[in-house]
Amino acid sequence: MKTILKTTIALLLLVGFSTTSVAQNNNKKNNTKRTTVTKTVTKTTTKAKPISRSKVTYKTPTRKVVSVRSIPKSSVAIKHNGVSIYYTNNSFFRLNGGRYLPVVPSAGFQIRTLPVGYKRINFNNRSYYSHNGIYFAKVNNYYQVINPEIGTIVYELPQDVEKVVIDGARYYEFNNVLYEKIQIDGTRAYEVIGFIEN
Repeated sequence: MKTILKTTIALLLLVGFSTTSVAQNNNKKNNTKRTTVTKTVTKTTTKAKPISRSKVTYKTPTRKVVSVRSIPKSSVAIKHNGVSIYYTNNSFFRLNGGRYLPVVPSAGFQIRTLPVGYKRINFNNRSYYSHNGIYFAKVNNYYQVINPEIGTIVYELPQDVEKVVIDGARYYEFNNVLYEKIQIDGTRAYEVIGFIEN
């Protein structure tokens, strides 16, 4: 009986020590500092392949273009790609059949002064300027129209932006530039995500 009692006490002590040892090891594991690794992904911009216009569905299939009979005499006529573009009051026009049609100048077009109300954009270690969906970069003493880089963020869309659907997803388009609505710190913004082929 004494032998059974001694064996039982020895077993209980052994189990008690091993339980304490396991508990202490678990506490050590729980008290160890955990390091959280945050991975920073740098988005590199590449020249995106333009999206075929046949894949784009416009919410409003046709758009009314309003022409004007005359523009102010103070308008500046600038030749670009063999066409005269008239710049006046922050707007661009082209003469067509005796009337002036509003146009968006293509990349390479240059003006001496930026339109009033332009916004400065810093993206990818580069500064450029935006006004109503037209982007400019300073080249010598001129401001040249450029295409924005993919990933560029703006907080306002151009006045004549159009809603489009591509492969079931909704975007905004102006001058063949596609924008996607996003949130930045709770503020609505728009990111340049691609281009529609001319």
